[in-house]
Amino acid sequence: MNIGHISTAMVTPFQEDGSIDYSATERLIEHLLSTGTESLVVCGTTGESPTLSTAEKLKFIEFVVKKVNNRVPIVAGTGSNNTSASIDLSQRAEALGVDALMIVTPYYNKPNQRGMIAHYEAIATATTVPIVVYNIPGRSVVNLEPESIVALSKIPSIQIVKEASGSLDQMTKILAETKNELLVYSGDDSLTLPLLAVGGSGIISVASHVIGKDMQEMIQAFHAGNHAKAAEIHQNILPVIKGLFKHPNPVVVKYALSKIGVEVGSLRLPLVEMTKEEKIEFDTIWNEYQGT
Repeated sequence: MNIGHISTAMVTPFQEDGSIDYSATERLIEHLLSTGTESLVVCGTTGESPTLSTAEKLKFIEFVVKKVNNRVPIVAGTGSNNTSASIDLSQRAEALGVDALMIVTPYYNKPNQRGMIAHYEAIATATTVPIVVYNIPGRSVVNLEPESIVALSKIPSIQIVKEASGSLDQMTKILAETKNELLVYSGDDSLTLPLLAVGGSGIISVASHVIGKDMQEMIQAFHAGNHAKAAEIHQNILPVIKGLFKHPNPVVVKYALSKIGVEVGSLRLPLVEMTKEEKIEFDTIWNEYQGT
């Protein structure tokens, strides 16, 4: 499964009445595909998936699949803490033509390692497209340990792990023990370059909404052996990345998109807009970045 070096975890645009804005979605897709994105993840955390109904998710997935029209791979976030519900949504997304499924580790239930492995095995058995394992202990509370990820890599359809543990040591261990049987992507934009340095494949990104070209240039410089240039770009974009995650995701990135003329509307509760002071703080970071 090839999702490129930069896969964007896409926001879900909303209209003023709170419904999904499909015209804005189409414009967002074209913006992303023209600024370095090589695949799209829809209905993930950045897409405010906890507030989307199953019907909304399926309609949104279908729309994106049709609009992208095989130009880049589409990965649908279909995981939850309910295994049977995850299987149902995964099968329905697969029927809509997605290229892969992203399955988050079960949150709130706090399963042990055997439970998490069984969860993924059940979903993999019930589907046929490639699976991206999404490990994000900061949100799910549980950490899918490297040994469990290595065990899951033996399942043919489990081909990628999105590692958002924030631990480069954990990512390195997975890379060492899966021996190219599993592609490792960072779930943290700030770790993109460090992960590449230890053999990772790329980033499933939020920041690529607004700095995708620079991120792509950094990755290309790294692969061309120009590590000094890659490091320089990393340093330049790091303040923006930090600023994008100063408040709950995708609060800041939706505001940042508005600053570059890509309007995606507001947020759904329980997320709320940034205050005037918070916007000014990000504006300062953004203006400094543009001046570099």
